[in-house]
Amino acid sequence: MATSTSGTSKRTLYRLTGVAPTVDAMFDVLDPDRLEAVDAGLHVPEERLGVPALLVTGSFEQPVASWCSEINRTTGCEVSRPVNRSAGLLMLVVDGEVYAIGYDQGFRLVPDRVKDRRFGLSFVIRRVDPVQIRDMVSHTPGGGRTDITLVPGGAPVWSLGVQEHAQIVRRLGGRLDGIQLTIAQNDRTKISSVEGGTGLRMHLGIDAADLVADIRAIARVIRDEAPAPELEFVEHIVPVNDTGLLTRLEDRLDDMLGQVPDGRIAVAVPSDHWEDYGAAQAFATKVHSAEARLTDDFSLEYVLNRARVQRAGTRFAALRDGTITLYAHTRAEKDDVIRTSSVLRWIEAEVALGARRFFLLDGQWYEIGEAYLEAIRSQVERLITATPSVDLPAWVLGDKERDYNESVPDLRPGYVCFDRDNVRTALHRGNGVEICDLLSPDDVLVMVKRAKGSDALSHLFGQAVVAVQTLLHSPEAMDRFARKVAEARPGGGLPEGFRPSKVTFAILLKNGTDLTAETLFPFSQVTLVQTAKLLEAWGVAVEVVGIQATVAPQSQTGIRHMAA
Repeated sequence: MATSTSGTSKRTLYRLTGVAPTVDAMFDVLDPDRLEAVDAGLHVPEERLGVPALLVTGSFEQPVASWCSEINRTTGCEVSRPVNRSAGLLMLVVDGEVYAIGYDQGFRLVPDRVKDRRFGLSFVIRRVDPVQIRDMVSHTPGGGRTDITLVPGGAPVWSLGVQEHAQIVRRLGGRLDGIQLTIAQNDRTKISSVEGGTGLRMHLGIDAADLVADIRAIARVIRDEAPAPELEFVEHIVPVNDTGLLTRLEDRLDDMLGQVPDGRIAVAVPSDHWEDYGAAQAFATKVHSAEARLTDDFSLEYVLNRARVQRAGTRFAALRDGTITLYAHTRAEKDDVIRTSSVLRWIEAEVALGARRFFLLDGQWYEIGEAYLEAIRSQVERLITATPSVDLPAWVLGDKERDYNESVPDLRPGYVCFDRDNVRTALHRGNGVEICDLLSPDDVLVMVKRAKGSDALSHLFGQAVVAVQTLLHSPEAMDRFARKVAEARPGGGLPEGFRPSKVTFAILLKNGTDLTAETLFPFSQVTLVQTAKLLEAWGVAVEVVGIQATVAPQSQTGIRHMAA
């Protein structure tokens, strides 16, 4: 058989938790029944790898494929074909951490309870190209909904529609961005794809030294690098790790499990079970019972009924210790087993402790409320820039908004004022559409507002959405706006094929308060983030700048009063 000359192969790497970095500990974590089922052979290749390592090989054998009996009943033809799937599992210790790589069906030998559920995702958000996202799986807590987005050609993360403050990203894939791995050194192509969720699927070195070096590089990225700014929201929704809080949450869920179901507990397929869930034809569920309940799909009703009849204080443990076994055939025999996992991983639950809201998903607790505030604040901090692309003069307190806008072209040559100079079209009759308050010399749409409350800013953000949408989708509006610019700025009209590329929100907050994520009205922060996501999805950049305030000299104040 020919040997591949490639230096890498695409594999899924797991990081294990709660496993001591020794060969004995790695062996002890494996399920003896599973090892027996594959007729496991054990090897200890420490000398070759240079680190503690354990290799398990075997196969999942089935003397007669499950479909043979069906074919016999359907056609009358006697058919007998075996099924034999190989299984390899390499476990190794690198710098005190235990990792595992599955070959073919070998990943099924790794117990779910020891997998670091955030390992693959933690790497991907630090090293995937944010504008080349190829797949994303996100879950909406409390809604029981999982959204799977596939974009083979790649797309910017902001165009995928994920609600940063309301969804938990469970898997992310895209193009690997700039890390020195074996794939970048030995193979012809320097570009490689990567997918991360619980595991990390990517090209890894085949030679022992290369594999260990790649794992070290991956660990270094997770340890030392910050997430890409566009993807940092993934880590805003973080698992709850406080032991005391976890106990309170488990106790609260235990009480809920003793009550009549009210919708706060729903079904959620585990993040690494989707393919197996689609292939399964029978589900055997055991919750504190000697016999399993066999159904053709996961039965939440059965699980909740079984939990409700347990003693108070034992219901949560009953789900944690209960099991669900997926079978590839309705006969549900031993040879048909696909995988077995904890019942707790198959439910999601919403729990309230006072004003705080928590969600159980995939066996892990999350607090969404705090993450929501962090995500919003982080995005607002990104949008409010200390180095704006526009150069605006200070606002003289006492001047009205129209006075300020009309004064800017005199103080800043190249700016054009379009305050209340609206564009009218067949669709936008009456008052028409106000495209912007000011147009900068480099054609940035500037929206200006003095805001003493959030209602004024809501109007400002809405104005920007309508204006951009109008220019993008109405050739008539674009033509009429271009004519206005050409008239107001002779020799400096809009370039051929112009489309809006940037919007600047210029805000005088209250009476000159510095504009920051802390001083911007809370409701306006939410509206701003939602508006920015929409505009960015259309390819329009967004920035927010604070306008400085100044007080007019006494003589100017007197002149104004006389003119009035």
